Amino acid sequence: MSLSRAGISSLRGGLRTSSYIRGSIALDRTSISSSFSHRRYHQVAKNASARLNVLRFPRNAGLKEAAGRRSFSATTAAAHGHVTPPKPGEEIHVTFVDKDGDEHNFEVAEGDNLLDIAQANDLEMEGACGGSCACSTCHVIIEDPEMFDKMPEPDDDENDMLDLAFGLTETSRLGCQVIMKPEYDGLRVKLPSMTRNLQASDFSKT
Repeated sequence: MSLSRAGISSLRGGLRTSSYIRGSIALDRTSISSSFSHRRYHQVAKNASARLNVLRFPRNAGLKEAAGRRSFSATTAAAHGHVTPPKPGEEIHVTFVDKDGDEHNFEVAEGDNLLDIAQANDLEMEGACGGSCACSTCHVIIEDPEMFDKMPEPDDDENDMLDLAFGLTETSRLGCQVIMKPEYDGLRVKLPSMTRNLQASDFSKT
């Protein structure tokens, strides 16, 4: 079968168009691959940066990664001090010893924490972070080691804040984290002579 010159020219034009389309597809694939590699590079770099931040803020310095992520603002004392009156026969007795050595005895209900109890009774306990376990201003000292041993172990957040507390002892706790239970009846806690108002947000990365 013979083709005319016009037919041959048309066939060549079609081949050139097909070659152009194939080249465009290859170029698009290369662009897509390049774009994916670019995004993947930035994701890897971002993950590496996050791991580096963990190394920069070791836990034993009280600057764990969680403290770097969280941001807390100070809350006024009016947000605290809301305690539930104990039911008759279910009173739990707690004694606060202030920095002057004066004792303050209270009958409280199960479920109240030491920070709320202190503020409800106008004792000097600041709670600058709003009771969110992000500062050390509600630091208390449990006088009886046996009573201290009845309490759950402090979690990592509480330990980190206790590391910043003034006058830290082996029986130190944060008042906002000590929730009253019947087995704590007769608890005695001492308020430190001063507090240090450092919060987790003070170590947030800027």
